[in-house]
Amino acid sequence: MLVSNGYVNDGPLHEVAPFIDAANIDLKGFTQSFYDLVGGDLATVKHTIEVLAATPSCHLEVTTLVIPGLNDSDQEIAEAAQWLASLDPSTPYHLTRFFPCHRLTDRPATPPETVHHLANC
Repeated sequence: MLVSNGYVNDGPLHEVAPFIDAANIDLKGFTQSFYDLVGGDLATVKHTIEVLAATPSCHLEVTTLVIPGLNDSDQEIAEAAQWLASLDPSTPYHLTRFFPCHRLTDRPATPPETVHHLANC
């Protein structure tokens, strides 16, 4: 089982992918500007998800932590969901609530209604 932010170099990813039975990758947002804020590269994360989605032995799930005002727009979540479905429509896509802590204490917790609404977009 692999739980990862998806920021993996291509060589090691291809080496280990056939040995991964299940993976949950955090898709932190679906814009590079969000990754610029939190650190990382959207293209790299998308590539990791693509490789794991194409690995027959790997059950893949993807999770986005929904942060109010940062990555909670209908459009962003819908685009991420559509992209994931284009890879494999059976891939579970989890939307989880944010709770303020550490560096993001200036944001409120994600209302449950927001997660329910986004899940239906």
